[in-house]
Amino acid sequence: MTCEHLGGLVVGSDVVKIVFGTSRKLIGARYFYQGAEASGVKIDLKEMSPRDYEGHGSHTLSTAGGSFVPGASIFGYGKGIAKGGSPHARVAAYKVCWKEGCYGSDILAGFDAAISDGVDVISCSIGGPYPDLYSDSTALGAFFAVKKGIVVVASGGNDGPTPSTVENVAPWLLTVAASTMDRDFFSSAILGDKTQFQGTSLSDKSLPDGKFYPLINAADVPAPASNTADAVLCKDNSLDPSKVGGKIVVCFRGANDRVAKGIEAARAGAVGMILANDELSGDALLADPHFLPATHVSYNFGQLVYKYINSTKNPTASITAVKAVTGIKTTPSMASFSSRGPNKFQPGILKPDVTAPGVNILAAYTEATSASGAATDKRIVPYMIVSGTSMSCPHVSGIVGLIKSLHPDWSPAAIKSAVMTTARITNDNGTTISEGGGNQMTPFAYGAGETRPNSAADPGLVYDMAIDDYLNAICSLGYNATIMKIFGNYECPKDVNLADINYPSITVVNVNGPTTVNRKVKNVGTPGTYTAEFIPPVGVTGSVEPNKLTFGKQGEQQAFKVVIKPEASGNSKGYTFGQLIWSDGKHSVRSPVVVQLI
Repeated sequence: MTCEHLGGLVVGSDVVKIVFGTSRKLIGARYFYQGAEASGVKIDLKEMSPRDYEGHGSHTLSTAGGSFVPGASIFGYGKGIAKGGSPHARVAAYKVCWKEGCYGSDILAGFDAAISDGVDVISCSIGGPYPDLYSDSTALGAFFAVKKGIVVVASGGNDGPTPSTVENVAPWLLTVAASTMDRDFFSSAILGDKTQFQGTSLSDKSLPDGKFYPLINAADVPAPASNTADAVLCKDNSLDPSKVGGKIVVCFRGANDRVAKGIEAARAGAVGMILANDELSGDALLADPHFLPATHVSYNFGQLVYKYINSTKNPTASITAVKAVTGIKTTPSMASFSSRGPNKFQPGILKPDVTAPGVNILAAYTEATSASGAATDKRIVPYMIVSGTSMSCPHVSGIVGLIKSLHPDWSPAAIKSAVMTTARITNDNGTTISEGGGNQMTPFAYGAGETRPNSAADPGLVYDMAIDDYLNAICSLGYNATIMKIFGNYECPKDVNLADINYPSITVVNVNGPTTVNRKVKNVGTPGTYTAEFIPPVGVTGSVEPNKLTFGKQGEQQAFKVVIKPEASGNSKGYTFGQLIWSDGKHSVRSPVVVQLI
């Protein structure tokens, strides 16, 4: 996953400003390219500026800190007042990526500039697979930002639902997964037998209400120079116009871009498109600005559409106009594309940390490209709906900006703890967060849960950490002294137990006997007494010692232990999940507990 910009927020100001220009010394917007050029990339001179030519940077930075804008919409859908998470913050853009990709030295240069410019929060919708922390430019740049008191929020990746795909797993990062919100954009496919399948779309065109057209499977109409495998996916120039013209075509998801499939269908003369999910995508639907009337349906619905085509001599269909719907009670549910844990790099740290809205997010967009990004698409829009953990990341960055303005003396770890320990793991129906198809999710999908900004502003207790705690987490990886010098002159302790790092979540791996985990909590609220409620993972018993903590003043810190014991039966193996909650009757300070039994 790549992006156009790092985003920096400066909070506590009533000024909202994005400054674009050509000077690399502008604080409002800067660009970094020397790493790309050193790698042999030839950047188009017209793009040699901080301007966003792709849309990703505008979308993410406006989500984090955009000002209030009435009447924002795309094609009239989702119309209302738009704003970023910290609408009164000043924002700065650091362009570190180009069409050819993101280069490590440019990312590090962007971090250095943001640190020098004095930002309070860095929103980093960049990711990628790295074999270690010292070669991960995002992790390395973020470490030195956190060392300076800057909170760094990062996207968790879009390679779900496959396990162990989560990115940006360094413990000093606040890593964000993607979930849904209570608004969607519905468009249905109605078959000739009156069967109706609900899908989603953002097409700016629609078919006449109730009018039916011939329906065909794209696999049955390959162009003479193409083949069935390409045609079923509606790849470029794969469809035969003599067989597609005037019909609704069914394209299968996968391989090429979803909107590009509709562009190919339109090129071949189709009047509409039904986009059917592949099996891996299941019920995960995304609203896209399709080039022709179109609807995106689930795998099961798609299979029923194919079955209807094969069982009917003259299959027909219609597609309804797009309608925005709000109040969806299964919100939040996890996006299937959102990358999952466990953290394969450092299994003793739970990642992602939290989840936030990342599906069908409306935000500002560049007008330097079309709605679809295709050259044949002439639709220019100032706002766009986009999905991804790149979109959920700036939601949390905005929340962090608000917390920073309320509590300027809090450390990055304290703010991260506040966001995590106040998150929820239930949807609006009161049931545990699931995926779109109804499968119940675990902390490997949502981390500590979905963020709750108001609660995060007053968490009661926080799990605070200093830079030495993060250095100890690095030491647990067994790096030698030469590598450790990259992070600073620090001599590793002889024995480092990663489970005892004061992280807001608790993860213990390779457990085959009684295990004790140590933690400390700091009071950031009023004096009071907190009582522990330990809900042990399946196959585990345990206790919290002591199970009551009394705080006489703000800033006071107290330690406790969590004792974990596998059940005597030993029947449970693998990962299992529970939670620890400290409560004073007003605050609920919740930590996910993850145990790997062997």
